[in-house]
Amino acid sequence: MDIKVNVLIIEDDKALSNEIKEFLERWGYNAYIAENFEDILSEFCKLMPQLLLMDVNLPYYDGFYWCGKIRNVSNVPIIYISSRNDDKDKIMAIACGGDDYVEKPFHLELLKAKIDAIIRRTYQYKVKDRLYITQTLYFEYADTSLHYNGAELDLTKSERKIISKLVEQKSQVVTREQLMMELWSTDEFVSEGTLTTLVCRLRNKLKASCGDEIIMTKKGQGYYIA
Repeated sequence: MDIKVNVLIIEDDKALSNEIKEFLERWGYNAYIAENFEDILSEFCKLMPQLLLMDVNLPYYDGFYWCGKIRNVSNVPIIYISSRNDDKDKIMAIACGGDDYVEKPFHLELLKAKIDAIIRRTYQYKVKDRLYITQTLYFEYADTSLHYNGAELDLTKSERKIISKLVEQKSQVVTREQLMMELWSTDEFVSEGTLTTLVCRLRNKLKASCGDEIIMTKKGQGYYIA
C-alpha cells in the first residue's frame, strides 16, 4: 500500500501500548502512543492518524466517550481493545461509532490482521487517486492539488502543471524541455528564465510549507521528486 499509515494507540497500560507500538512498527506502520488522557481529542487532532486503537477503560473518560467526540470530527477507523467481554459493551462500542472490537488478552498477529483488513477497506480505493510524496505531503490526481497535513497548498496554474509532471514521473528526471512543453500546452509562452523562476518559486513554497526539499535538481538535465 502506498499510503503511510499512522496508528494512534489510546491505552493506559504502558507495557501493552509499548508492545503494540513496537510490533506494528516492525510491520511498517507508524505507531504513536497517546499521553494526555484528559484530552484525547487534542491528541487525535494533532496527529490526524489513519487508525485508532482504543481501550474502553481509560482515566478521566472512557473509550466510548472519546469515540463519540472523535466521530464529531472524523470517520477514521476505530478498533477497540478491551478486557470487557460482555456483549453489551461490544454493542455499545459499535453504537458509539467503533468499527471492530478485540478482547484482551489477544495475539498481536490477530490485531494486525484486523488492522490490515480495515485499512484495506477504508483506504484502498483512495490510494489510487492520491500519491504520498512524504508522510504528510500528498498529491491529489483528481484536481492536481497538493496537500500538507490535510491542508491544500495555494498553487498557481503553472505550478500545478509542473508538480503534476514531476509526480507523473516520480523518481525520474523530468527535463526542462519536457516541463516547458507541458506549460506551453496551456497557451502560455514560457522562456528558459521563466521556467527557472517558476520552479524556484514552487520549490520555496514547498519548503516553507513542509520544511523539506521536495524538488531536486539533476545538473544539466532537469528536475525530479525523490
